[in-house]
Amino acid sequence: MRTLILALLAAATLPNIVQARTFELRATPETVAWGHYDAADKPVLTIRSGDTVVIHTLLTNSPAGLKKAGVDPKQIEPALRAVYDGVPASARGPGGHILTGPIVIEGAEPGDTLEVRIRKIDLAIPYAYNAFRYGAGFLTDDFPYARMKIVPLDTKRMVARFAPGIEVPLAPFFGSMGVAPPPSFGRYDSAPPTINGGNMDDKALVAGTTLFLPVHAPGALFQAGDGHAAQGNGEVDITALETSLTGTLEFVLHKKTAQTYPRAETPKAYIAMGFDDDLSNATRKALRNMIDFLVAEKSMTRDDAYMLVSVAGDVEITELVDRNKGVHVVVPKALFIAH
Repeated sequence: MRTLILALLAAATLPNIVQARTFELRATPETVAWGHYDAADKPVLTIRSGDTVVIHTLLTNSPAGLKKAGVDPKQIEPALRAVYDGVPASARGPGGHILTGPIVIEGAEPGDTLEVRIRKIDLAIPYAYNAFRYGAGFLTDDFPYARMKIVPLDTKRMVARFAPGIEVPLAPFFGSMGVAPPPSFGRYDSAPPTINGGNMDDKALVAGTTLFLPVHAPGALFQAGDGHAAQGNGEVDITALETSLTGTLEFVLHKKTAQTYPRAETPKAYIAMGFDDDLSNATRKALRNMIDFLVAEKSMTRDDAYMLVSVAGDVEITELVDRNKGVHVVVPKALFIAH
């Protein structure tokens, strides 16, 4: 009898194991969305909840620009050349990021939440760049010119050799991960982050972190790109250590959650986000989103949630340079003692 019960239990759980699949999605002229998120875009891959995608992304720069900055032409990715040669001007913009996708998650509908488990992020090339230009970045009047710097990446030691005597620890993450915005947004610029996620530039979104995105369009239409080898909070000159990355992402769909704003969880903390062209408004949004989370998920009163953020949470500037500024509020998980 015991053997029969065990066999029945195994049979009952077997379909769930078999259904989880892994896909590989490379960046090609046919599989990228150049500079936008759009609910009307044609999907390049369809998956189910529980599936994993190994997604290849390209840095946001041109082969000509990299060569001019000193990159050996042999180190310029063939995929980047193919995308620059193969994506027509009509399909580009209004932003500049080369995003891989969109990926449809079967059954995703507005009002659902897409959970993105960041399992692994690998460096795809041995270099990154940082650049600023006049009219972009935070100190535009202080730096009324352009400069671009190629930075070698030591993948064995996981440091960037920024300059003689200066090494930057590597912590790769995707600057942009998001779903399609509501259809009413049309072709939405990839630069300013908003309710769909997108160009959040949040350096906490490394391997081991989970991102929760509200679904605004059928299928969700997930995209990722804008690879960063490392970044400081604020991203003040408008770029990080920009590079190409390969991410292993697992997708889980949660139905009818009514989540309205992106949030994230690291192994040690909860993160709420806020985006607005006004930094004060972005901060208000992030605070309110964290308070809403604590009330809903931790059964706190709004008063206590507000107080807890003040005494034990951290308000941090994600980025200052993407028109919509980014703020995130971090609350440690260790505050919540299990009874």
